[in-house]
Amino acid sequence: MPKPSARKEPPRPTTLDLKVSSEGAGRRLDVFLAAAIPDISRSRAQVLVKEGWVAPLFPSKPVKSSQLVLEGQAFRVTLPPPEESHLEAQPLDLDVVFEDQHLLVVNKPVGLVVHPGAGNKDHTLLNALLAHCPGIPGVGGIKRPGLVHRIDKDTSGLLAVAKTDLAYKSLVAQLKTRRLSREYLGLVKGRLEGKGTVDAAIGRHPGARKRMAVRPEDGKESKTHFKVLGTGAEASLLHLKLETGRTHQIRVHMAFIKHPILGDGVYGGEREGVPRQMLHAFRLSLRHPKTGAPRTFVVAPPEDFKDALDREGLPSRSWKQLRWDR
Repeated sequence: MPKPSARKEPPRPTTLDLKVSSEGAGRRLDVFLAAAIPDISRSRAQVLVKEGWVAPLFPSKPVKSSQLVLEGQAFRVTLPPPEESHLEAQPLDLDVVFEDQHLLVVNKPVGLVVHPGAGNKDHTLLNALLAHCPGIPGVGGIKRPGLVHRIDKDTSGLLAVAKTDLAYKSLVAQLKTRRLSREYLGLVKGRLEGKGTVDAAIGRHPGARKRMAVRPEDGKESKTHFKVLGTGAEASLLHLKLETGRTHQIRVHMAFIKHPILGDGVYGGEREGVPRQMLHAFRLSLRHPKTGAPRTFVVAPPEDFKDALDREGLPSRSWKQLRWDR
C-alpha cells in the first residue's frame, strides 16, 4: 500500500530584531532597513513599513519610512513569505551567456517578448526564466521576478537577470547609479557623421498609447550617446550607449534627430526588405552582485542584422574589440 504523500508546509514569515548602531543613527527608517537587511531594497522596506511588518521595540507611535532612527533604538521586522506567482513556467530555449548562483545573462532573440502583457499572455522570456530558474519567483516582486531591465520584442541582445534578492538589489542600484552599462549597435536611416548626444525628455505619446515621444515639458530625463561607425549610401551604423533607460529610448531619440532606426515602422524607419528595427544590445557591463568584480559580456548581432549591413554596403567587424571611447 503506497504511503500517503507528506503535506507540504506553507512557507513561514521570517522575523529579525535590528538595533540601530552609531553608524546607522540619523538615517531614515527605510534607508536603515535596506542597509541592515541585504536581501531587500529601499522600496521593499517602505512597503514593509506601510503594511505594518515593522514594529518598534520601544515606546513609539506607529513608525513611518521617513522617520529618523536614533542610536540604541530597536525594531522587529517580519519578512512575509513571497506571494504565490500565477505566471506559468514554460521551458523555452534560452541562449545563456553567463550563469551562476546569483546572476544570469541571456542573449534575447528577435521576436521574443520579455514579459507577459496585453496580447502576449505567455511564451515570453519571463515564462522561460521561471522554468530555467525554479528559485526565481518572488525575486524583486511577483509580477516580473528577476527582471531589472528589458529590451523590446524586435530588439535582440543582452539582458541581466537577478536570481536572488541580493542580486536584484545590487543590479537595481547599479542601474540607478549608471554602473550597469548597456551598449547597442543600431542601423539608422540616412547618412550621419561624427558623434553626439541626444538629451531630450521622453514621455507617453499624447495620441498613441503604445508609443513614446519627446516631451520637453512633462517627460522624464533621457540621454543617449552615439558614435558613427560607418556610412553607406542610405544608412549609417551607430555605436550607442544609454545614460538613462526609458521605454523605446534609442528609437525615439534617433527618430527625433531625423535618423530613425532602420526597419522601425513605429517611428518612421520603414524600408522594404527590412522586417524589424535593426537594433542590437551587444555589450553589457556590470559589477557582479555578490563579489563586486567587474564583468563585461559581448554578443555579436544576429544574421538578419549582418544581412542588413551587407545590403547597405557596410562591413561587419570584430564587435568584441569595439570600445566606447569618447
